[in-house]
Amino acid sequence: MTYSENPARWYLIQTKPRQEARAEEHLQRQQFECYRPLKAGAPKKRNPRAVSEEALFPGYLFIRMDQVHDNWYPIRSTRGVARIVTFGAHPVPVHDDLIQQIRERLSLPEPKTEFQQGEVVRIKSGSFCDLEAIFLTADGEERAVILLNLLQREQKVTLPISSLTRMEAQV
Repeated sequence: MTYSENPARWYLIQTKPRQEARAEEHLQRQQFECYRPLKAGAPKKRNPRAVSEEALFPGYLFIRMDQVHDNWYPIRSTRGVARIVTFGAHPVPVHDDLIQQIRERLSLPEPKTEFQQGEVVRIKSGSFCDLEAIFLTADGEERAVILLNLLQREQKVTLPISSLTRMEAQV
């Protein structure tokens, strides 16, 4: 599909603090197509089996609009909307490929942290490849803090969890 066949493009909207859902709801009522990427959040305190959803980009959502045919003026006064993100005086479109990549990545299962604090791990990629380290803690959902012995000093290093593997048991 070329730009001339479908002139509608994705744009970025900044919302008022903690009002992403409100902005999305009111924009959809005005017949705008919106996309607010959500990821699984931490379990709820009252019901640990129920998992909350968190915005992947807190304070932002995407809106699909035609720069020529759609009326942009109501967006500014929509509840929950702070502004349309612009560079200079013009909104800059977000590539459809980026939106598609976000959707695909969110559809993948979340990597589980299966390492225990104090466990010896091996780094399987990156500049520290094949070095052993001690797993300290998870830093978010995709990173880990490890203790690495570099130049006879222990250093805390943050790496992607996917770059770590368990050490095989020594027999």
